[in-house]
Amino acid sequence: MSPDPAQTAQTAPAPAAGAALPQGVSALEELILNRLDDDQAQDVVFIDLKGKTAMADGLVVASGRSHRHVGAIADHLLRSLKEHGYGRARVEGLPHCDWVLIDAGDVIVHIFRPEVRSFYNIEKIWSVDSGHRTAV
Repeated sequence: MSPDPAQTAQTAPAPAAGAALPQGVSALEELILNRLDDDQAQDVVFIDLKGKTAMADGLVVASGRSHRHVGAIADHLLRSLKEHGYGRARVEGLPHCDWVLIDAGDVIVHIFRPEVRSFYNIEKIWSVDSGHRTAV
C-alpha cells in the first residue's frame, strides 16, 4: 500500500541563482536558500513540510565539497541567521563537518559531505519517491 500523497512532503530543487523563489516561501527560507547559493552549496533541495509535521515548516538538504566547505557553509549560514535576527539557531556536528544540522526554528538545514548524504539519504524519508521532485 503506497502512502497517501496528502501526507507526504513535496521535494523541490532549490532555485538557481537569480531565479524567483516559489510563492509562500518565508523570509527565513529565502535567507537560507540565498546564503547556500552564495556559498556554492551543491544539490540544494527544499522540502516543504507545512501542514505535514509540527517539527518545522521546511527542510533544506545541501552538500559541500569537503569537510572545510561544509564547515564554511554552516558558519556563514549561522552568521547570516544571527545578523538577520534568527540568532536562536541550534547547531550539531560542526566540529567534524561530515553532517551539520542547523535548527533555525521553522526551517531545519542539513549540510552534508556527498558521501555521507548518499549514505543517509534523508530526502527519501520525506518523500514518496526520491526521484519525484516538484519544480520550484
